[in-house]
Amino acid sequence: MAANAQKSGQEQNAMEELAGKYLTFNLGEETYGLQILKVQEIIGMQEITKVPRTPEYVKGVINLRGKVIPIIDLRRKFRMEEVEISRKTCIIVVQVQRGDAEVIMGIIVDEVSEVLEIGAEEIEPAPSFGTQVDTAFILGMAKMKDEVKILLDIDRVLSEGEMEALAQAAA
Repeated sequence: MAANAQKSGQEQNAMEELAGKYLTFNLGEETYGLQILKVQEIIGMQEITKVPRTPEYVKGVINLRGKVIPIIDLRRKFRMEEVEISRKTCIIVVQVQRGDAEVIMGIIVDEVSEVLEIGAEEIEPAPSFGTQVDTAFILGMAKMKDEVKILLDIDRVLSEGEMEALAQAAA
């Protein structure tokens, strides 16, 4: 019983650390959240230069005020069906931490929703789907009214190898 209480205490501490402001966005019917401190800016869709021999979810690169940044299509990365780009489709420019390195990249989303303050009591750990499903990139699940928002760990959406490939694409 004491081990159970300790575990729930550790879980509670972890959820308290996750509490804060999140930028929410939609991909299809699902709503996701990114920690606001990871978001640099939100820009409209623009011409993306394709880079040969990159994974299918890497759309290419853009020139953002003199900096070449890689662009990831989150729908493709999450193996979702591709959709037509609409006027609501946009790019969220994020800072991704990999070890000591910081990479700036853009992620394409269907539409940006809002910035929400999410409390620790509204966050639950990511469910376990067994060993076949990698959920390491999910910080937790936010329960808001009748909805569940998936809180992403943007630093873990791409693996080490994928980040290295991205850095090379932008170089």
